[in-house]
Amino acid sequence: MSLTAVWSDGYLAHDANWLVWVGVRLPGDEEADRALILKEALEQAGVPIIQAVEHDRSHIEAVHDPGMIDYLETAHDLWVEAGYPEEPGVDRVVPYVFPLPAAVRYQSEILPTSRAAMAGVYCMDTATVIGPGTYRGARAAIDGALTAAGLVREGARAAYAPVRPPGHHAGTSYFGGSCYLNNAAVATEWLVRNDTGRVAIIDVDAHHGNGTQEIFYERNDVLYASVHVDPDAGWFPHFCGFEQETGAGPGRGSNLNLPLQPGSGDSEFLAALERCCEETARFNADAVVVSMGVDAGAADHESPLQVTNDGFAAAGQRIAALGLPTVLIQEGGYHLESLGPDAMAILAAFQRPKGD
Repeated sequence: MSLTAVWSDGYLAHDANWLVWVGVRLPGDEEADRALILKEALEQAGVPIIQAVEHDRSHIEAVHDPGMIDYLETAHDLWVEAGYPEEPGVDRVVPYVFPLPAAVRYQSEILPTSRAAMAGVYCMDTATVIGPGTYRGARAAIDGALTAAGLVREGARAAYAPVRPPGHHAGTSYFGGSCYLNNAAVATEWLVRNDTGRVAIIDVDAHHGNGTQEIFYERNDVLYASVHVDPDAGWFPHFCGFEQETGAGPGRGSNLNLPLQPGSGDSEFLAALERCCEETARFNADAVVVSMGVDAGAADHESPLQVTNDGFAAAGQRIAALGLPTVLIQEGGYHLESLGPDAMAILAAFQRPKGD
């Protein structure tokens, strides 16, 4: 086998349980069963699975604001200490007010004393709540991503981390979109700092990875290339993911967004992915990190894209054909019945010996 997967029981620690969308409390769908389904699919396919290795926090600080990391680590304990689970009866940390730049333009950067107000300092939405195991789960996901990156750095052709919570919506100093720490970005930064060379991030999740884009937007040693549903058609993350976002400063030309119209299927998805791969070759990348969401699948309720299992298989073949060391890190995919088959369709191309 050419592919190794990385597992941690810590992937199961985060339990959002619920979220708030357009003011309505709804059941959460980024659940622990996602990771268990992926593990079972890997076992059935005979993919070797190793345990994630714990990594130092310094690798996260290379990408994220230390203040945000501190907050994620302590937020739920401080929420409980403040008594919010009893009054008003909210057992997860959820924001209600946000310090928009225009609103605090002339104020100091002193953080609020209210723990309810603090919930909006780093979080970008009301749908990404923090529970008692959230930080442990987010750290486990980072460990899985870094362990997979380490395998590739040591010479493996490909390694896959079926992590949760996902990460590509988390930026330097903010989190949201069911993401807390940016697994793909931390793995990418680790590869760059460990002399892997130039790294291309190919993001096939149905939603634009706004956090990953922001982290590397002014960098010329990392390419970010994303195929996703058009935010201009009303889809998350709404405020970015447009074609005209091509990078800034030294990073100009190192950011590629390929938004798709709702209803797009295999042909549109694969044509956009082909452009991502062409740009990866033009970039002279030495390694690839794949933000491997499968919520573009036709059965997935979280996006209007209509990619089939065959489409995901073709996507995996195209990325594998680049012939580069590849780290695949799970992002979205919320339809539990199709999650395992669609993920394995992508991964199948990396199970075959190189050149097949």
